[in-house]
Amino acid sequence: MSDEKKQEKNLPPCTIRIRRMTVNRLLQRKQFVIQVLHPGRRGVTKAELTDLLAKMFKVTDPKTIFTYGFRTDFGGGRTVGFGLIYENLQVAKRFEPKYRQLRAKLIENKKAGTRKVKKDARKKAKKQWGTRVKKAKEEKK
Repeated sequence: MSDEKKQEKNLPPCTIRIRRMTVNRLLQRKQFVIQVLHPGRRGVTKAELTDLLAKMFKVTDPKTIFTYGFRTDFGGGRTVGFGLIYENLQVAKRFEPKYRQLRAKLIENKKAGTRKVKKDARKKAKKQWGTRVKKAKEEKK
């Protein structure tokens, strides 16, 4: 085992406090500020937070939990972020932004290629369009 994995097993526990919790009926979710106290640790992973929140709120599907916007206080020991728990996965896919769905691996990113490939394709399309217009004008005469 590597040193990092050994350290993960021996990490001190963290405490989660939920602040300003509201139930948003319109978006079918619970939204809240998460305050994580982790003295003696660098930080807490989002996967670990998701597991702890799932146990705390008795959520059956942890994919409906989204956490983001975490800021660690200077000196460490305390991190504050934002959390959302949707009622089901369909609602989460409907209301969550695409970038957060990508992070949670609910959807896959389209592989469009590099910036240069996109530019070349755009230039090629412009050229093809121009020649078609030119041919159409010649046929009319």
